[in-house]
Amino acid sequence: MIDTLRDEAGKEGIAVVGFYCDFHSQQEQMITNTLSAILTQLVGGGDTPEYLREAFEQGGGGYGGRGPQLAMLMGLLRVTIASLPQVFICIDALDECLPKRLLELLESLRGVVREPPNTRIFLTGRPHVGEAVRRYFTQAVVIPIRPNPDDIRNYLEMMLERDQEPEAMNSNLRADIVRMIPEKISDMCVGASSISTLLMMYNILTNDHV
Repeated sequence: MIDTLRDEAGKEGIAVVGFYCDFHSQQEQMITNTLSAILTQLVGGGDTPEYLREAFEQGGGGYGGRGPQLAMLMGLLRVTIASLPQVFICIDALDECLPKRLLELLESLRGVVREPPNTRIFLTGRPHVGEAVRRYFTQAVVIPIRPNPDDIRNYLEMMLERDQEPEAMNSNLRADIVRMIPEKISDMCVGASSISTLLMMYNILTNDHV
């Protein structure tokens, strides 16, 4: 999705940034680290604006410095976003966030994009984070994403063709793998007991107020 947005926006000077929430990198889930990563991408590829340089120095930048705090980062993001024609912020795997971090992230994003009319946010996550998203963005557009069995089958066949030990599998086992895995995944996606396997995407409009 990020590559598609960048291809469409490249010649218009539109900024597209992405961030992946990894459960195993909890330090990176600190809200200041997340916002700093987004800010870095927004200003990357050019000279550092003077207002960012000054904020870094005020925050004790350099080795051992604490860096800009949350309120300052949010202000810097607002200023940076306002200077761009349009911004897309894409955050993947919200369900990987710790619950407390998730609420902090959503609250901060709402604060950053409340005023600029030029920002769109795309979020992905499993269904259980949907309630939290709607709490902060009441007009979120939700799109459920389900795997296509044909795509899964094609992928399995491709990987089986690349198997470095094909003699370890007979034709019956191979046929069962190609047949059964797409069926099981489809059942998981439509079954209420396994709804957590379903991904959802949120397109949050900046004119959404709570």
